[in-house]
Amino acid sequence: MNIRKANLNDAKGIAKVHVDSWRTTYRNIIPDHFLQSLSYDQRTDIWNQNFSNKRNFIYVAENNEGEIIGFGTCGKREKNKVEHSGDLTSIYLLEEYQGTGIGKQLLKQLFNQFKELNFNSVFVEVLEDNKTRYFYEYYGAELLKSEKINMAGKELNLLVYEWKDIENVLAKF
Repeated sequence: MNIRKANLNDAKGIAKVHVDSWRTTYRNIIPDHFLQSLSYDQRTDIWNQNFSNKRNFIYVAENNEGEIIGFGTCGKREKNKVEHSGDLTSIYLLEEYQGTGIGKQLLKQLFNQFKELNFNSVFVEVLEDNKTRYFYEYYGAELLKSEKINMAGKELNLLVYEWKDIENVLAKF
């Protein structure tokens, strides 16, 4: 397994993981019609755009055959007005690689990126029914607030967590 900074050539592989992991992670959370409407081509286009935004930091996890099996992204969202803070925007892994320590390695890489950017705190948004929230809590994220959102015609609870000390998170690795 290898974690590395992603490049534009990775867009198609990231898109495949994005679609496949959404379909497993959000099964029974987000309506099936929405999950089935996700397309590799559409997500590849989105990832090509994501690479053009210099505020995005994108990392991939590869298996021993060099195939992308997961990714993590971070930066600072435009809506984030808190000084010296950033946002963990995603960590996704193919279902068969979940629970193997790869998510932990992606999290570590993202927090090293936050440290390099001189951020003091980090925010992450996660759906309440997404079990990944427990992963974030394990690494010290504290619930800041909950808000209602509408996704694919379904009302969901979006939880916003905060890590107040990047060094404390990095000390857990």
